[in-house]
Amino acid sequence: MIITNINKAVEIIINQEVLAIFQNNSEWGPRALGNRSLLFDPRNKNAKEIVNSIKGREWWRPFGATILLEEVHNWFNMKNLKESPFMTFAVKSKKITKKLLPSIVHIDGTCRIQTVTKEQNENFYNLINIFFKKTNVPVLLNTSFNLAKEPLIENIDDAIDTLKRSKLRYIYTPLTIK
Repeated sequence: MIITNINKAVEIIINQEVLAIFQNNSEWGPRALGNRSLLFDPRNKNAKEIVNSIKGREWWRPFGATILLEEVHNWFNMKNLKESPFMTFAVKSKKITKKLLPSIVHIDGTCRIQTVTKEQNENFYNLINIFFKKTNVPVLLNTSFNLAKEPLIENIDDAIDTLKRSKLRYIYTPLTIK
């Protein structure tokens, strides 16, 4: 099902469903950055199993997370980093993160994070911000929108095809689809 309402999209995540997001152009950068991503509630201790069952990927592969930039220092030890907009750094998780967000913390206590601002990606920022207002967690588990051994989703036809061929049930897009 394609969802265009941001509040409905957040409710899907809160209800422990994997949500694909499809918007704008493909991102530049080495990781899933919020235009072609699978998103999930990082509070769920079984998130890896749930998301991996949709992606069809190995159990041991860790997931990254996207966090509102203004909240990053409350959840992660960034040391000298001011931001991490391309999900290229693994940083130490704080105790609260390890306790409340077990699905995104690696065995070594780190998490590969992406920080996001409204200026960088307004729709993605707003989605996480609404999730934050409802849950007090400014973070979403974020992985690339593709299935194992397949390329990243490039267009809406790819997205719908993946929806039909997988256990994925929802795609959020703020775009008008023809």
